This record gives sequence, structure tokens and C-alpha cells, in this order.
Amino acid sequence: MAAVRPDIAAARRLVVKIGSALLVDRATGLKRDWLTGLAADVAEAKARGADVILVSSGSIALGRRELGLPQGALTLDQSQAAAAVGQIRLARAYEEVLAPHGLIAGQVLVTLEDTEDRRRYLNSRATMETLLGLGVVPIVNENDTVATDEIRFGDNDRLAAQIAVTVGADQLVLLSDVDGFYSANPKEDKTAQRFDTVEKITPKIEAMAGDPVSGLSKGGMKTKLLAAKTAVAGGCAMVIAEGFVDRPLRSIATGAPCTWFTAEATPQLARKRWIAAMKPKGELHLDAGAVTALHAGKSLLPAGVTRVAGRFDRGEAVAILGPSGEALAKGLIRYTSVEATAIAGRRSGDIEGVLGYAGRGPMVHRDDMAF
Repeated sequence: MAAVRPDIAAARRLVVKIGSALLVDRATGLKRDWLTGLAADVAEAKARGADVILVSSGSIALGRRELGLPQGALTLDQSQAAAAVGQIRLARAYEEVLAPHGLIAGQVLVTLEDTEDRRRYLNSRATMETLLGLGVVPIVNENDTVATDEIRFGDNDRLAAQIAVTVGADQLVLLSDVDGFYSANPKEDKTAQRFDTVEKITPKIEAMAGDPVSGLSKGGMKTKLLAAKTAVAGGCAMVIAEGFVDRPLRSIATGAPCTWFTAEATPQLARKRWIAAMKPKGELHLDAGAVTALHAGKSLLPAGVTRVAGRFDRGEAVAILGPSGEALAKGLIRYTSVEATAIAGRRSGDIEGVLGYAGRGPMVHRDDMAF
């Protein structure tokens, strides 16, 4: 039985990656008309209730043209300087094309360290959720002005996949210079066949990946497959589609050739499986009222915690136990063990008085629990 291809029009949370070659022309600079069309697609998605995050390359390409830097490979210092100039122009361009639709753009610059360091990851996730909750369209890019060779993502395909998993997106779109994943490089092998759907990334599929074919972009099919692995493991379907059309997202929705990588689970289920597999660093013991609230689908508030055991940091896994010590769930806690001990049994309104600063809401949010 053929796999059911996802419907981009049904996406709840959509991450779209835009490469430099789509956005910037070497001779004329920013492709304003193309970007205007993409903004119309974003507005359509927002109008039907979807959250949209754009992971956009282009800052270095824009900056190098403005600075008159030579074609060819740039040194790290030159890339960082070009990015510093280009990021301003890129952010302004997105602001200008989204504003006529009543949409607000927000710039988010990240590095690989932001996803590997627990505190930075949690802060990035909280910031993104807040922006999306306020209706903002985040424009995400690697912070090329400070990134070094050792900490770079190296391409925005991988960055987009990391962002998709971080925000719990259900679909990731990689707009490319080809219309999908092929059995070989279609620009070199005329017999190459495009896949409509890839249900599993096998060694055979990986062997078919080629190298970059664009003069501006860094990512090839190998990096796109790495992105697909990350995305589908997090419950996010991914599509590779040609971006050189006026309305690329509408084009996908109306049946343009593309390749979908399907996910076996939803982002929520994948996240809960991940939490369930974690080793708890501590324990939270609850009273009967908190147990009833959990069974009703509520978050765990400090007032329902009778005892805290173990040493843990914010964002680590803890075991959630009932009054008799029975295991109820695992969850990612929003406080350190010291903070949790101090506010256990307290009402939410008392947290600031106890800690000296505003709290982060529940002890464990219901979305961060696995039963």
C-alpha cells in the first residue's frame, strides 16, 4: 500500500527553509518579487491557523555583495563581516514583505551551542513559543557573525530540522533547487528517478545522495537526508520541493512534484517517547489532589508536591510519584532541585516571594510528561 502523503495545507506548525540561491541573485541582489510571493504563502498559512517559522539563508550572500567581496570561498572573518551587514538587510526585507499582510517578523539568531547547551536550548524553545503565541513569524538563521568552524551547523537544512524538532513542528519544508529526492543527481544523470515518498531512510537511500549543485548554497542531498532523519525522528514530516516558483508553498499544496519523508509518529508522541526513555535525575512526590489533577490532564503545580528528592537542573527528567510511592509519570521539570524544594507545597502566587523572581508556571507542564 502506498504511503499517504502529508497535506501541507493541514500543517499545524510549519517550518520553511529558504536557501541563498532562492533568495539572492549574484548580479541583482535580493529577489524581492520572489520573497513577496513567499510572504503571501506565509499569510495564507497563518490565516488558516498555522504557526510558521522561516529558516532563512542569505545574510552572507547579501552582505558580500554590499561589501564588494570577491566571488568564491570567503575566509571565516570575511563571512562573519558579510553576515553582520547582510543580517540587517535580510531582516528588513522580511519585515517589509510581511507587513502588508499584517504580520510581524522577529529575528532569531542561533548557533550549534544553543541546541547543545541545556539552558540555551530551553531558553530558545521558550522564546520561540512566546513569539509564536504572539502571532510573530520568526526568521531564524545561524549566527554567522559569531559562529566558528567548530560550532557551525554548516548548512541551514540541519538547522531547520533542529528548529522543527525544538518547536514541535509537524511539517518541515526544504525549498531547494531540485524538485525532490532522486536516485542520482538529475543534473548529471538523465536516468535519475524522483521519489514521491520516502517512508524509511535506508542505507540504499543514503547511497543515492549527491553533492551540492548550486553556486551559492552549501547543502546537498546528504545534508537534506541528515535533516530528514532528525525531523522524522521527532515526528515531523519533511518535504523537498523546488523553490524557484512564484508561490512555492502554494505550489506544493496544489500538487507540484516533490518528495515527502513521512514520520511514523506525531511530534507530541515522539516527544513523549523521548521523555519516557530518559533516566530520571530526581523524584517529585504528590498528594492525592495532584494525582487527580494529573489524571484529568492538568499540569503539575507546586502546591501538589509534598516532597522533592534528588539533584537536578531545569529541563531534566524527574519521576512523578503518588502518595504511596507508586510511579505515575516522568516529566521535564521547569525548576532546579533547589528551586523545586523551596516552592514545593506552595501556591503559584507565592513563587515570586519565595524565589525572589517570577516562576516559570507549573512544576511540570502536561506537554512535558510521559505516562
